[in-house]
Amino acid sequence: MTATTTAAAPSTWLTARRLDRAEQLLIVLFWSALVYRVWQSPNPFWPVVLFTETSVLLFVLLRRPTDAISMRFGDWLLAITATAAPMLIVPVQIPTAMVPLESIALGLVATGNVVQLGGKMFLRRSFGVAPANRGIKTGGMYRFVRHPIYAGYLMIHLGLLMMMPSLTNFLLYAIGWWAQILRLLAEENLLGQDPEYRAFMTKTRWRLVPGVF
Repeated sequence: MTATTTAAAPSTWLTARRLDRAEQLLIVLFWSALVYRVWQSPNPFWPVVLFTETSVLLFVLLRRPTDAISMRFGDWLLAITATAAPMLIVPVQIPTAMVPLESIALGLVATGNVVQLGGKMFLRRSFGVAPANRGIKTGGMYRFVRHPIYAGYLMIHLGLLMMMPSLTNFLLYAIGWWAQILRLLAEENLLGQDPEYRAFMTKTRWRLVPGVF
């Protein structure tokens, strides 16, 4: 992996470490706004939203700094969009017509949280938002898909949309997942410069959903 790909020139003020800290600050701000909104929500499932997004916050704050991080503005924009969009959802009251689907929605959210937390616990301080190489992990849930944390998010977001259906939330999740897929591909482009990750790609075929993508 070459320095020209992963780090800025020494003479510039925009360094990987400063971007790392700016990313953490943005996540704190978005999370704080989410707490303010859900605390006033009439939807009884608002703690579920807060639990998921708080795990993102904690792992971002505790992660290991790195200089092997993308310095491309587009990659950062995708990462922030994919992370922030779910934090902007509005926890509206669940419609009566959706009440029979509560158990399915809760099952998706619960399963998704197990998957995403399992992936984060395996990464530990290697977790990040913007594309970066904080160490290659290939065990645990990474034996099944290359991005188990994102797979967990997908299940959670589908379940939350069933609990809190609205056009605004649908659009936020649609924008978030458009950015998420592009972010995932940007991560693989950066990590693919590492021979260990290229070997991992040949061993674990699927990125997100086994048999689909």
